[in-house]
Amino acid sequence: MASPPQQELRRRSMIAAAATTAAIGTVPAALAQSSAETPPEAAKATTLKVSFTVNGQPRDLELDPRTTLLDALREGMNLTGTKKGCDHGQCGACTVLLDGRRINSCLTLAVMHPGADITTVEGLGTPDRLHPMQAAFVKHDGYQCGYCTPGQICSAVAVLAEIEAGIPSHVTADLNAKPQLTGAELRERMSGNICRCGAYSNIVDAITEVAGSKA
Repeated sequence: MASPPQQELRRRSMIAAAATTAAIGTVPAALAQSSAETPPEAAKATTLKVSFTVNGQPRDLELDPRTTLLDALREGMNLTGTKKGCDHGQCGACTVLLDGRRINSCLTLAVMHPGADITTVEGLGTPDRLHPMQAAFVKHDGYQCGYCTPGQICSAVAVLAEIEAGIPSHVTADLNAKPQLTGAELRERMSGNICRCGAYSNIVDAITEVAGSKA
């Protein structure tokens, strides 16, 4: 027979267990009531207005704040030249120019760039009037399947601007001197753009030709 202290301990344990069970049973009902009392407008996704210049034209969009710049360009403005590749910033297919500098548009939110000047491959040239880099890619067969080409071309345009501005890369030998337009420099700077067809040497030839015409 249990002693009085042991009986008291068991009694308290049973009371605690019963109270816990009752509390658990009321949680779903409380959540359901809370959900039912939530006004419909509160359940709607919040949108933000953002304005920027895209390919020389002012554009105003109302977007979910989670929308990437890539999706805003493709879905919001129908500029499908910019491609969605890995969606992790590793392949470079989504490269565009933002205020003159190249950026992976899949890694940044559109609402982070109000007032920005954005250039996509459509803004560089048209089929009737190609940008020199576009024409060089065609001439040297640097595009092949073409899927990665928009990002490659935007990146290549930015590469030449970087070298012209004296911005060094990881392979620049002398950080105090202007980078030289060498094959090693071009390959290093274009390493963030993957070509699924392996047209790397053709791409380097195309960039070199455009750089030579500017010299």
